[in-house]
Amino acid sequence: MATIRDIAEKTGFSIATVSRVLNYDSTLSVSEATKKRIFKVSEELNYRTLKQRASKNDRKKYRLGIILFHTEQDEISDPYFLAIRLGIEKECAAKKIDLVKVYRKNNQLDLSAVNDIDGMIIVGRIPQEEVEEISEITSAITFVDFSPSDLTYDSVVIDFQRAMIEVLDHLISLDHRHIGFIGGVLEIGSDKTLMDYREKSFREYLISKETFNEDFVFVGRFGTEEGYLLMKKALQQPNLPTAFVVASDSMAIGALRALHENNMRVPDQVSIIGFNDIAAANYLQPSLSTVKVYTEFMGETAVELMIERLDTKREIPKKVVIPTKLIQRESTSKLK
Repeated sequence: MATIRDIAEKTGFSIATVSRVLNYDSTLSVSEATKKRIFKVSEELNYRTLKQRASKNDRKKYRLGIILFHTEQDEISDPYFLAIRLGIEKECAAKKIDLVKVYRKNNQLDLSAVNDIDGMIIVGRIPQEEVEEISEITSAITFVDFSPSDLTYDSVVIDFQRAMIEVLDHLISLDHRHIGFIGGVLEIGSDKTLMDYREKSFREYLISKETFNEDFVFVGRFGTEEGYLLMKKALQQPNLPTAFVVASDSMAIGALRALHENNMRVPDQVSIIGFNDIAAANYLQPSLSTVKVYTEFMGETAVELMIERLDTKREIPKKVVIPTKLIQRESTSKLK
């Protein structure tokens, strides 16, 4: 840790002068250039006054809860939410924040362990009645991968619409006009499902281009096995799309397996592009074109947003949109 002596030696001013400048001594008569030089060096050396260090040490130690709308088995099937959770845990550990995890079991949430918390991070979308139940425990709620339409709470999301447009424009630039979709539904509670954001954006954009075909959409549950089964179903259709957008890399891995088993060459006969850019995507054969989603960063940002709200007592909600990046690899090519 830098000291006043270090700053004095680097600036050439006396220890007394440096100390009085850094502590804003109004009785000190020195030039603005001197003050500027001392403050600049103190920043370069990351110097903190005793008051600043004491303030940092006195910061309240927060206790947060994390609600995961999916099960632990779902995390194994598709690492998207696993990566978000790991980002949250990593940031909480770095900030020495106590974190209490609540998984969904039998479509129920047991909130008994999170009664004494400062804030709640909700990963994914949960039923409104559960949100209301959580709001009775704490008013500081941050959503990850979902933003309430009434903008009541903080949220960290991906612009899936923009990402999907970039994906489809890429495929269209490769002369693909018959484009299929393989994805999963969002399960909200025990008996309610919603259309995934990626499917919604896929439909809207191709409808605007007058190239959408309902027969080219195959939807089930998220996971590698489901991607395999849905591609097998697609292969039974009389007309197969020349390219597929797959809602997750895990599903894309299953889809690739189904195509290989049916002697369909990728990308010569069918182009495939996934979502998330998991570690395995670059090592598949062929390597998988995909949309890189900064999932772990989403989790870290959610914690930062929560702490900022708790520290400042902010009441106005914030929505943070994390960008994505199209990664072009071997599984997509120009239509032949």
